[in-house]
Amino acid sequence: MPDPSPRLPFEIDEPMDPALVTGRAGIPLVSELFRHLGVAQAIDAAVAGKQRQRGLSPSQVGESLLALWASGGDRCQDLTGLREDQGLAALLGHPLPAATTVRDFLAAFHVDAGPLWAAGPQATVPEESAPWVGLGRANRTLVAGLQRGARERTATLDVDATLVESHKDAATVAYDGPRGYHPVVVLWAEQDVILHDQFRDGQVPAGCGNVRVLEQAVANLPPGITAVRLRADRALYETAVLRWCEDDDHPLAYAISADLSAQLRAEITRLPERAWQVEREELDAIRTWAEGPYVPSDGDHRKGRPCVRRYRAVRIPKRPGHLFADGSDPHDFAVVTNRLGDGLAILQWHREKAGTVEHAHHVLKTELAAAARPSGKFGANAAWFRLNGVTYNLLTALKRLTLPGDLRTARPKRLRFLLFNTGGKVATHARRTLLRLSGALAHALLVRARRKILRLAPA
Repeated sequence: MPDPSPRLPFEIDEPMDPALVTGRAGIPLVSELFRHLGVAQAIDAAVAGKQRQRGLSPSQVGESLLALWASGGDRCQDLTGLREDQGLAALLGHPLPAATTVRDFLAAFHVDAGPLWAAGPQATVPEESAPWVGLGRANRTLVAGLQRGARERTATLDVDATLVESHKDAATVAYDGPRGYHPVVVLWAEQDVILHDQFRDGQVPAGCGNVRVLEQAVANLPPGITAVRLRADRALYETAVLRWCEDDDHPLAYAISADLSAQLRAEITRLPERAWQVEREELDAIRTWAEGPYVPSDGDHRKGRPCVRRYRAVRIPKRPGHLFADGSDPHDFAVVTNRLGDGLAILQWHREKAGTVEHAHHVLKTELAAAARPSGKFGANAAWFRLNGVTYNLLTALKRLTLPGDLRTARPKRLRFLLFNTGGKVATHARRTLLRLSGALAHALLVRARRKILRLAPA
């Protein structure tokens, strides 16, 4: 008969020598790629921080945060546990900073009463401080390194804002009630990397100042891109954005969700039944779409100027006996585009952004540390968010450039389970630091990944 006792057959003994082991043997891969692609050098060149003679450099503090987030921590105080991992410190070649050191590092990104720029009629966004801009240049270096190793010719920019709740006194009340921040992210879909982020107070609407965001994102693209395209929701449905995309100097093919103005809704309502085509049938509804004849009265389609904007309507009528939660039937949507070709294909292409930038928001906030707010200072929180974006991009580069195919879509939690949080023994022999791993799978992955990192063209 098996022992019914819930007690497991072991005792907890005295602590072992922490210099001998690490529970994060895969984390040095992230740090080595961070250095090899030139990101560490870019941070040191662009981010000037207070440093004692034997203190950590800005890149070492940033690298420590990347190690913390990659291994699963999401608060400055979680560095206390990371600092106890002396085996990891030996592999990285520097000690891990204290939480107070990191908070001081982040505070250097904040400027009190700094200059503002108008994001809209009643909204402003702080200008980025020099160190904050430096983090952006470091991220651009990372993206360029990924492009060297895994080249893409097309750049589809998926733009979306997300709400990050915060109970800090400095946070403002957002558009839908909770207090927090409202950053905008531009994701390069083909490479799955964040090109640019703009950190905003919660009260700043998503639908303003987006031309500036797009200009910076396009400027961050590496050389060699032959086509740039844009997908976005209604936050970017503004005349300034559409005109900017249609400018002959930098034309962008776009598909953007349109506001259902009274005029546009009336045009959709007037469409005959024969104009609607079935996209797909669902259990309780049939999704249909149609070409819309709508031309907005915004002065952009004057006589003699070709109309480049086309509206495609989407209708989801419920089957008999079914109603939407608000009791209505049907629901109408619209997308504006300047792309030619099959209307259904364009609608489906536009809808794909739900699996790119919205996925990135989810990973940033739930599997990294973007949802945590380390400070009451706006600039410190902005730097924290941007460094989380750098971590997201670094993990993408690690997957695409070094790991086998089945791991190229792995989320951080799976990478932790299989690779990052792997047990290893650290030993020193003949002036060499040796790492002995506890599992055959982790050993194979780590050896493969490190070999590929060292073969990459350095920055």
